[in-house]
Amino acid sequence: MKITKVSVRKVENGNPKMKGTAYIELDDCFAIEHIRIIERSDGTLFAAMPSKKGGDGQYHDSCHPVNEETRKMFNDAVIEEYNKIKDLQDEEKED
Repeated sequence: MKITKVSVRKVENGNPKMKGTAYIELDDCFAIEHIRIIERSDGTLFAAMPSKKGGDGQYHDSCHPVNEETRKMFNDAVIEEYNKIKDLQDEEKED
């Protein structure tokens, strides 16, 4: 499995922990939307997979990596793309 496309959008929605959303394509044939980019309390970022609130009041991932290697691959791809667009947007503000 290979990540063939990553799109990230920076968001400012009043939630200071949510930094953006992402879209990923796998092998040019499967897409995952609504991945949230979240800032932890220590300032690091992570990609939170799409989730829905269940009848038990808890949130459950709609889809997710089943091992740490794949989770790291998703997280690294999303955060790398977020950092690219964040830096570009920050440079545009300075101009």
